[in-house]
Amino acid sequence: MANLDPKAKIHVEMFQILSEFPAMEPEAVRELLAQAPPLEVELAPLAKVEDRFIPVGKDEEIRIRVYTPHGQGPSPLFVYYHGGGWVIGSIEMTDASCRMIANQTGRIVVSVDYRLAPENKFPVPVEDCYAALQWVHEHAADINANASNIAVGGDSAGGNLAAVVAMKARDEGGPAISAQVLIYPVTNLDYNTGSYESFQKGFGLDRELMMWFGNHYIARKEDQTNKYVAPLLADDVSKLPPAFVITAENDVLRDEGLAYAERLREAGVTVESMCEEGLVHGYFSNVLIFSERIEAAIGKIAEFLNENTAGR
Repeated sequence: MANLDPKAKIHVEMFQILSEFPAMEPEAVRELLAQAPPLEVELAPLAKVEDRFIPVGKDEEIRIRVYTPHGQGPSPLFVYYHGGGWVIGSIEMTDASCRMIANQTGRIVVSVDYRLAPENKFPVPVEDCYAALQWVHEHAADINANASNIAVGGDSAGGNLAAVVAMKARDEGGPAISAQVLIYPVTNLDYNTGSYESFQKGFGLDRELMMWFGNHYIARKEDQTNKYVAPLLADDVSKLPPAFVITAENDVLRDEGLAYAERLREAGVTVESMCEEGLVHGYFSNVLIFSERIEAAIGKIAEFLNENTAGR
């Protein structure tokens, strides 16, 4: 029997509809999700929250949301990428969590509304996320931020994108990243780990749903093993930023998150990892149910960032 926190059971019941998504088209899924009433939660106090539009690709724009904590600044930065399997989700989904991150870490959080698949398959979401990192680095002064201390992070597909952005910045000599925070990240698309076997159905993110996401994200079979899709398969994971990796105990993605943390450690990267006992995939963006666990996780993230980015 799975060790399931009582609140995790409520979360799974709230999101039972997820199991229906693989039989639907992405646009229909988005329309269905848009009909759900917004969750009424208490929002962490901040000095300012504003949306901006930044250029990406060829004459395209994406939205970012800038969360500024109280304090004088310039503040360190945290570029955040939301989850949703690269197919659904938006900066609205992680709004309350991003406010908590800014409030508790004292960092300016920039949440990125990258373009979604299948309309924009790989590598478009990666390119959007990397362009957002470059924009933040170049325009840090405009938002009263410190360009020399930029962390990247995200949950689920967003954790994948954060890991990939960190790798891409290393490979291309891009903006220096001081740390990466990977919350139950996708690190591979082979769907065959022990946690996939144990939690393939009935825990929120089903194996079938994850395959639906992956198939909509990649344009061709060989993309499945591209290191910018599956960072766990990269030949070289050395010289990457210090990483804080959070996994959930009852999650199909647990084992690949733990495997990526271990690969980074073996390559000499500073890594801290924790597995959230009793929890399930998606908990980090559900402030209504998991506010205390999210707050505790952000406290650990703040400690990690303070210890590993001091003096920047």
